[in-house]
Amino acid sequence: MNDWKKKGVVYEVYPQSFKDTNDDGIGDINGVIEKLDYIKNLGANIIWLTPIFKSPLVDNGYDIADYEAINPVYGTMADFDRLLQLSHEKGLKLVMDLVVNHNSDQSKWFQESKKDRDNKYSDYYIWQDPKDDGSAPSNLGSVFGGSAWEYVPERKQYYLHLFAKEQPDLNWRSKNMRQSIYKVMKFWLDKGVDGFRMDSISFISKQAEFKDVPLEDNKSYGSYYYGSSNGPKLHDYLQEMNREVMSKYDVITIGETPHTTASQAEKYIDPDRHELDMVFQFEHMHVDYGEYGRYSDVNFKLSDLRDSFARWQKDLSWNSNYLSNHDQPRMVSRFGNDTKYRKESAKMLAMITVLQKGTPFILQGDEIGMTNVSFDNINQFKDLESHNTYKFLMNKGVSSAKAFEMIQRKSRDNSRTPMQWNDKKNAGFSEGTPWIEVNENYSKVNVEDALADKKSIYHFYQKLLKLRNDSKIAIDGQFDLIAPNDSDVFAYTRTLNGKKLIVIGSFTDKKIKFDIPQGLLDNSYHEVLSNYDDLIEELSSTIYLRPYEGIVFSND
Repeated sequence: MNDWKKKGVVYEVYPQSFKDTNDDGIGDINGVIEKLDYIKNLGANIIWLTPIFKSPLVDNGYDIADYEAINPVYGTMADFDRLLQLSHEKGLKLVMDLVVNHNSDQSKWFQESKKDRDNKYSDYYIWQDPKDDGSAPSNLGSVFGGSAWEYVPERKQYYLHLFAKEQPDLNWRSKNMRQSIYKVMKFWLDKGVDGFRMDSISFISKQAEFKDVPLEDNKSYGSYYYGSSNGPKLHDYLQEMNREVMSKYDVITIGETPHTTASQAEKYIDPDRHELDMVFQFEHMHVDYGEYGRYSDVNFKLSDLRDSFARWQKDLSWNSNYLSNHDQPRMVSRFGNDTKYRKESAKMLAMITVLQKGTPFILQGDEIGMTNVSFDNINQFKDLESHNTYKFLMNKGVSSAKAFEMIQRKSRDNSRTPMQWNDKKNAGFSEGTPWIEVNENYSKVNVEDALADKKSIYHFYQKLLKLRNDSKIAIDGQFDLIAPNDSDVFAYTRTLNGKKLIVIGSFTDKKIKFDIPQGLLDNSYHEVLSNYDDLIEELSSTIYLRPYEGIVFSND
């Protein structure tokens, strides 16, 4: 992996909620342009733009109807070209979301494919005959609930959709379909985009035969990833993609790989295999799952989070490091304390994440400590998954109040509420009515206040990202856990050529004692970063950590 990729810090922009410049209540491309300096000044150098393609927005743009057209709600192709040009002028790379496991049922490809079994696009999707009784080919369920199969009378067949029924899965066994995808990729790369974040890429190779699979998480249908995740031809497809497209450009490739182990993930990024640069994995996002999957009423254990992080640090040569994104709750609400110690815990979580080996990912708003929403009723949520899960939970006998509480904690909408720019109308996001309500705490949590406060989370991110990118240790150093059994502290070292960073983070709201291992006691260590104001002059055998305190020592 070359230097610019290793020094990459990715800032995820969710355009729909970032900045609205025409007051229709929906963020747009010009809003991203307006805030390029803000992103650059933070210390990020790669922008990941979630889908802005033409789409019916059933799944907020991850249902693409036309891969080579901009959704008019976000602007025009001329707007995009200007965004790309200005990003490059400011030294920022621009990465687009490539959604090629599935697309929209409104796409030309699908509209033609469903007409009959004998047309140019007939094999672009995964079609299966019904069982003898006319029912679906298997009990496979979709991510958003219900069956993963939908019947089309014209073909007298079912098509597969691992996600919403409006998101039919593409058939990667079709050479013509693959070539159509490669044409799309070249279209954007020839424009000058700097790479792709590849949505659900671990699902593109499906089993040849679909059979009934086990039931999990109290669901009526089988788990969607059986026979879909890390399928038999997956790496062949990625190598072909690299050979025919990616190898011809100096760009970055980030593969989202749900239900993938660390050993499987290494195959994706092994440079000798010529596939991807890095993967986006989810094991650490499952530490608070339970009987109802992600929506379970379960609190995470630090030991589980720490063990997962450490395992991937050891088993993977390069990782994508994150604690939140557009599909997850806000990290300070989930893993920190979003009330009394919001600032302290947001800073500590950033420090623990960013200084691990790999590429840091920052979701818009995390740099100011945005929190989960506090909605009053289910109708305030917009996400399809939230509504489907709410109905599912009540059908399982969960009370409406409890089901709503579970949705409130884990809904993807927590990370999709409008960016909080100031304490004015709609948090400065729009003069119109936002497509989703603004978090009510915007008067206290906003960019304007953060920029004015030198002790803010934003300014801590600036220091943290500068430390990371100025330090060869933070980029290339070996990762090792300290005190792996401590119930309250996540601590580790990064080591390179005898020089070390020691990173210590408390995950409790109490003052606690932490003993430094004897082998690390050395007068050459000095504190280089803290989320509290006062610095410790040197490393001592015992440290008393304040609530959610985070400290970095170095002997470099």
